[in-house]
Amino acid sequence: MLSNHKMRCFISIDISKEIQEQIIKIQNCLPEFVGKKIESENLHLTLKFLGEISEDKVEEVKKRLERIKCKEFEAEIDKLGIFDNRKSIKHPSKIVVWLHIKGVKELQSLIDKTLEDLFRVEKRFMSHLTIARVKKVKDKEKFLEELNKIKFDKMKFQVNNFTFKQSTLTTKGSIYKNLEKYNLKS
Repeated sequence: MLSNHKMRCFISIDISKEIQEQIIKIQNCLPEFVGKKIESENLHLTLKFLGEISEDKVEEVKKRLERIKCKEFEAEIDKLGIFDNRKSIKHPSKIVVWLHIKGVKELQSLIDKTLEDLFRVEKRFMSHLTIARVKKVKDKEKFLEELNKIKFDKMKFQVNNFTFKQSTLTTKGSIYKNLEKYNLKS
């Protein structure tokens, strides 16, 4: 029998060292801001956020994810974008800077379908990799203008697995722990 302890969990694709190095170059081009660039070892694409779940549910998710049959595939980082919370009363100036990733929809849909009676299916999956969380900028319009000037070559990479992770929130940021890694079919 497992305890009632809850864990904050998600399912993701980890990013290779080579791609992390390319992303760091993009992060270094970001205009000045108060906030945080995501550490290279924490860069990932979240396929499904599960939230706080019990240990029983963690075990059920592990079993179900083992059943997923998906071939390895190529994904591509193709553009830079932002989520702007200016409409949020709580965080009016908070901006999330992200990179869009193409090619992951099939895997994400399989995960959704496998877990659909345990978790709500994503209404509109937005395939993005967060590279910075902006708390404050001196001039928002200038910041956005500078962001639009950042150019980079599209980055293609092979996806041959996905990971079920636990996320622990700390004052210094999130700490991730792999609960299980699932290999895709070659």
